[in-house]
Amino acid sequence: MSEEQQQSESRARPITDELRSFISSGWSPRPSGTPDRAPVADFAGARRDAVSERFPGERLVVPAGGFKVRSNDTDYVFRPHTAFAHLTGFGSDQEPDAVLVLEPRDQTDGGGHEAVLYFRPWGGRDSDEFFSDSRYGEFWVGARPTLADVEAEFGLTARHIDELKDAVGKDAGHLTVRVVRDADPEVAALVDAARATASVDVRPAAEEKSSEVTVEESSQGTETTAVDLDEELAAFLSTLRLVKDEWEIAQMRAAVAATHLGFDEVIAHVHDAVVKDRGERWVEGLFGLHARHEGNGVGYDSICASGNHATTLHWIKNTGEVNEGELLLLDAGVEVDALYTADITRTLPVDGTFGETQRRIYDAVYAAQEAAMAVIRPGVKFSDVHYAAIRVIAEHLHEWGFLPEGIDVEASLDKEHGQHHRRWMVHGTSHHLGLDVHDCALATRADYSDAELKAGMILTVEPGLYFKADDELVPPEFRGTGVRIEDDILVTADGYENLSAALPRSADDVEAWIARLRA
Repeated sequence: MSEEQQQSESRARPITDELRSFISSGWSPRPSGTPDRAPVADFAGARRDAVSERFPGERLVVPAGGFKVRSNDTDYVFRPHTAFAHLTGFGSDQEPDAVLVLEPRDQTDGGGHEAVLYFRPWGGRDSDEFFSDSRYGEFWVGARPTLADVEAEFGLTARHIDELKDAVGKDAGHLTVRVVRDADPEVAALVDAARATASVDVRPAAEEKSSEVTVEESSQGTETTAVDLDEELAAFLSTLRLVKDEWEIAQMRAAVAATHLGFDEVIAHVHDAVVKDRGERWVEGLFGLHARHEGNGVGYDSICASGNHATTLHWIKNTGEVNEGELLLLDAGVEVDALYTADITRTLPVDGTFGETQRRIYDAVYAAQEAAMAVIRPGVKFSDVHYAAIRVIAEHLHEWGFLPEGIDVEASLDKEHGQHHRRWMVHGTSHHLGLDVHDCALATRADYSDAELKAGMILTVEPGLYFKADDELVPPEFRGTGVRIEDDILVTADGYENLSAALPRSADDVEAWIARLRA
C-alpha cells in the first residue's frame, strides 16, 4: 500500500449501511434530457478529421491529463491538455482523467476514425462515490456529466474510463498506436504495455528521452521507435493549431476584449497601487480579479513590473513598489472558458505622462512594432516579422551611440559576428498564440519560424528595449527603464488585423487613455 493510500485510509470516515441508505435517498431527480450540441463540436470534428487523414489506420490516444497536486491532498485547478482541448472542444475544468481515442475504422465502414471519449461519468446517488469520493463524488465536486450528456454536447462516442485499457490494447499487434506522452504518464504507460505485448514489437520509450529505444519494424513496415511515433503525433497536433478556424478566432476576440477591461481597471485604480506596499501585487490582483470574472482566469502569470523590474523579461514575482515617475510594464492576458488566451503588453507612465527619456525609448519601441506589423501578410516568413522590428531597434541604438565603436547597424545585424543590439532586446518579436500563450510550441522549425504566414494565424508582435539599472554602457537617464509593447495580430487574406487595436499604443494615445480613465 502506498503512503498516499495509507494516509487516505487513516483519515477515512466509517460508512455504515444505515448511512449509505439514508444519504442516497430523498433527492429530487436530475433534470431530464441532454445538453444542446456545443457550437464548438463541428469545428472540433473537423480538426479530428485532419488528424485522421494524417494518420490513417492508426490508433491515436490523446489524454486530458489528471489533477496535479499542489500540496498533500489539495490539487491545482484542473486544465485539460491543450491537444485534448483542441480535438474535443472541452474547456475549463473538463474532464480530468478523460482520454480521447481516435479508433481506426475498417475500410469497409468507410475508413477514417471513430472518436471515442473515455471518462468517468456521473456515478449516481446510490453509489458510495456520490458522498465519499473527494475527487469525483457529486457531494465534493458537483455533478458530473453522463455518457449521454457528452455524446449529445460534443458529438463523440462516450464510454466509461474502465474500458480504456482493453480498448488501447485491442489488436495492438496489427496496427500502430500513438499517444500524446506528456499529457498523462499513466495512459502513456498503458500504451507502452500494449506495445510491449503486441506481436509487432514497437518498443516503448524510456522515461527519459535520452534513453533511445531499439529500432524495430512497425506495422507499416518502416523502421521507427515509440519515441518517433509519439513525437511525430505531438508535432502534428501542435502544427494543426497554427491556423485558427472561425470559432477559435471568435474566442480570441473575446479573450482580447476581456483583457482590455482588465487593463482599463488597472489604469483607473493605479493610484491604489502607488499608496500600498508591494503595489505590483495590487496590480496583479486587480487584473486577476477581472480575468477570473470575465473568463477562466489569467492565461499566464501576469508580469506587473514597475521601474527597474520592467527590465527583467519574465518578472512574475511582482513584489515591488509602484512609484510616481516610473513606468509600469503590464504584460497580461485573460484566458476565456474555452481556454484561449490573449497576450497583451502596455508600458504605462504611473503618473500619466512620459518623461523625456521615457518617451524616446517608448517611441523607438513603437516604431519597431509598427515596422514589424507592416510586413505581416500571407506568404511572408514568420521570421521576417522579427527582422523588421529588430532592424529599427538596432537603428535607434546606433543613433543613440550605444553600439560598440566601429559597429554600425548592418554589422550589428550580422548573424555570424554581430548581434550587439541584443544586449537591450534579447528576446524574439513574435510567437503564435491561441490555446497556449506560446502556442504550437512543438511544431518543427520548418513549420514555425521558417514557415510562411497563412491567413488565420494569430501571433504576437512585441518588441522591447530594456536598460537595467546597473548598465554602465548607457547614460544614467536610460538606466532602470524597460519598455515593451505587445499586440495580438490575426493574419488575414490580404494583410493583418490587430485584434487588440482598441488598446491605445502610441505615447500620445496612451497618455490620453490614462487621463480619460482617471478623470
